[in-house]
Amino acid sequence: MERAAAEVEMEAAGDDVHTPHSAPSTASSARVSIWESVRACGLWGKDVDKAELRRRVVMPLYARRAVAAAVREKSEAAGVAAAAAAKEEVAEEEGLAVVTPMVVFVNSKSGGRHGPELKLRLHELISEEQVFDLSDVKPSDFIRYGLGCLERLAERGDNCAKNIRGNLRIMVAGGDGTVGWVLGCLQELNKLKREPVPPTGIIPLGTGNDLARSFGWGGSFPFGWRSAVKRYLSKAGAAPIVHLDSWQAVITMPEGQIDELPHALKKVEPADHLEFNKENGIKLPEKASSYKGVFYNYLSIGMDAQVAYGFHHLRNEKPYLAQGPVANKMIYAGYSCTQGWFCTPCTASPQLRGLRNILRLYIKRANCSEWEQVQMPSSVRSLVILNLRNYSSGRHPWGDLKPDYLEKRGFVEAHSDDGLVEIFGLKQGWHASFVLAELINAKHIAQAAAIKLEMRGGEWDRAYVQMDGEPWKQPLIQDQSTTVEINKVPSHSLMINGDS
Repeated sequence: MERAAAEVEMEAAGDDVHTPHSAPSTASSARVSIWESVRACGLWGKDVDKAELRRRVVMPLYARRAVAAAVREKSEAAGVAAAAAAKEEVAEEEGLAVVTPMVVFVNSKSGGRHGPELKLRLHELISEEQVFDLSDVKPSDFIRYGLGCLERLAERGDNCAKNIRGNLRIMVAGGDGTVGWVLGCLQELNKLKREPVPPTGIIPLGTGNDLARSFGWGGSFPFGWRSAVKRYLSKAGAAPIVHLDSWQAVITMPEGQIDELPHALKKVEPADHLEFNKENGIKLPEKASSYKGVFYNYLSIGMDAQVAYGFHHLRNEKPYLAQGPVANKMIYAGYSCTQGWFCTPCTASPQLRGLRNILRLYIKRANCSEWEQVQMPSSVRSLVILNLRNYSSGRHPWGDLKPDYLEKRGFVEAHSDDGLVEIFGLKQGWHASFVLAELINAKHIAQAAAIKLEMRGGEWDRAYVQMDGEPWKQPLIQDQSTTVEINKVPSHSLMINGDS
């Protein structure tokens, strides 16, 4: 349950076409031990020749200067001018072959704050122009102006720029929230039909790193990280590409607004309501507020989101406390013990009661167009909608279900590209602890191809919600419903499979 700390808002065609392989089976364990962290990259990275790595991933000087200038000036024309100037300066690079050019986004605030040192190491291994600090550069700017510059050069007959655009791969050094932010920006390429969409690999810098675990990049930043970085880049250039489902959540409030809006959400402006109504088949009330966002791992409502909200605020107010994954998890544990997870007093306040008091759950099953109401168990205090197998730093709350049980419940084996999400519940803290220790499974509720949640406040004036570790307070109204509708995004995200 890691929240990336990127403090910025979320917001071309090559001949080569990526052919994704099947997604990694979610039946294999993705938890990374200390030994795996050392083995994965610590010593093996020394086998990667630095000169050979540069030959494969570094763009010619004129191209990387063009991209950097376009992003910096937020102008494709500035990039084209920089390319022309660089070609005059170093003409001999024009004929260099391009293999798998790479761009790295670094969140210097993720996890244990390894980003600044990592950024310098990347400058040594590839080039400064191909490394972008997310504190300074938004991924959306790179996609709009950087890739746009390459596309403009390609339109002018520059075959090298065309090959770079067609073969480009992206690495994200950060946690789950950072990876989701970059993937969300890349989705815009599908909407604008600016293909191909570059596939994404991960250097795990966050606390949970469940996306990194799910696609074979490990669960923590390795001990021998200087050698490890070479291996990450080398693997990313040759590894196969797989699919990942992504899910759009649309929140409709009868009135009011969400304060402290997380990066994961974007407000739907009044001018966009007509298009919004058309896309979602609903008519918004005049005073309604609407928000939308995309998640790749999970969306949850309840006590776990409340703990994440408290952790997020503490980390922002006192960043010196969050000096790494171990410290972060200890703070999480402390918040869990103080928020009513483990011991609910007899005179419990309304916010400590089961979610069934405020929430109604509706789903659409695979190949079905009708909504079906699913009863919420009265004991559930946290409802989790999970896309990946991994949750909360590599735990597997859905479990390895036997074929007989799957058939009995009408479930299928879970995969990250199957068009379904798994819905489960966590009860009090003791139940959640046993689930996360993998001694028992979570409370299985449903599998769904689409979900609708209706929330009414009653005695509650808010609920806590989080998407991929980004939490917020969701205002509730007593007599009117706030709805959250979740549907699969039509196009898949492309991930580089580090397991290969």
